[in-house]
Amino acid sequence: MTGTTVLIATTLLLAAGGLAEAQLHRRRLRKIPIRIHVNGTRGKSSVTRLIAAGLREGGIRTCAKTTGTLPRMILPDGSEYPVFRPARANVIEQLRIVDTAIDFNAEALVMECMALIPHLQWLSESKMVQATHGVITNAREDHLDVMGPSEDDVARALAGMVPRGGKLYTAEQRHLAAFQDAANDRKTELIHIGDDEAAAVTPLDLAGFAYVEHPDNLATALKVCADLGVDKATALRGMWNATPDPGAMTAHELDFFGRRIFFVNGFAANDPESTEQVWRIALERYPDVDRRVAIFNCRGDRPDRSKQLGEAIASWPEADRYLLIGTGTYIFARAATKCGVNPMKFDFAEGHRVEEIFESVVAAAGESTLVMGMANIGGPGLEVVRYFANRSTMRKPL
Repeated sequence: MTGTTVLIATTLLLAAGGLAEAQLHRRRLRKIPIRIHVNGTRGKSSVTRLIAAGLREGGIRTCAKTTGTLPRMILPDGSEYPVFRPARANVIEQLRIVDTAIDFNAEALVMECMALIPHLQWLSESKMVQATHGVITNAREDHLDVMGPSEDDVARALAGMVPRGGKLYTAEQRHLAAFQDAANDRKTELIHIGDDEAAAVTPLDLAGFAYVEHPDNLATALKVCADLGVDKATALRGMWNATPDPGAMTAHELDFFGRRIFFVNGFAANDPESTEQVWRIALERYPDVDRRVAIFNCRGDRPDRSKQLGEAIASWPEADRYLLIGTGTYIFARAATKCGVNPMKFDFAEGHRVEEIFESVVAAAGESTLVMGMANIGGPGLEVVRYFANRSTMRKPL
């Protein structure tokens, strides 16, 4: 047998093995009648948790998996555990999640899309999840190095995970045409959550959460639950009692030797539009503080995000100090300075331990100070949140 013949035979065997494995996975997927795939720029983890909690409360045996701040597998009783990753994140882990859900006899599986590269978003949906219900929370100007260069390109990339022959829910307002085109192509029904439905989410609905939840996210999750037979009151009860994502927007109050520090966790917001929104929310809730300190957690491997945010803050309400942590902080500072931000307002704490970051906050603080973290929850961002939370005299929603 020649080397060429061996190579051809081996290739055919591998292909046959791959086809057999794909068929086995499809059969296993059919054991989970409700499969919900959640994608979008902002709010994916929150919406995944909300939908799963509403379905659980409605008596539907539900598993969920988030890939946001910390990857988590959520079981039918609401308990959760970390998703083991022997190396870097890989979309192949979605196969393990499906198998685990089957082991727990799940009737529904809610999965956050973990892919960024457009082709992998399509692959994750068409080969791994094959959702009965898709959700795209929104499309914002983020991850432009992978999905860009424009926000329109981001929307088209997200549309790659629109399911075939199912339903697609979205609260996005600007890029409906891209989602409708994908839905038409895949014979899927597009269900739009409009401004009127978000406005119908009442302050009482939101007051039940121990963190800040966005009306669009809640309206979307309630719509999905309603279509699956869970009424609003039941779904809300489950959502209020569910464990929030570690990146959820919460506030922590500290009394530091007579000085009051109000820390707001906004690290999970990292595109310019969402970040400006949460910054303005925090300023509105704490209008009487003496000082305002904005912490930006930069990532050297996300230079486009640092540049975008640096350019954007020039048009936002000013902070008294900008504390830059993480890596690649010079990218943010250079972009902000070019756009007119006073360079004397920057404090650099790149590579500093969380205790040193806290000391920098104290050095910039007044008698009462608003401190808000933004840009990235990973790395030192989560450490800063835990540091303030562990020393807080009060934890509450904004």
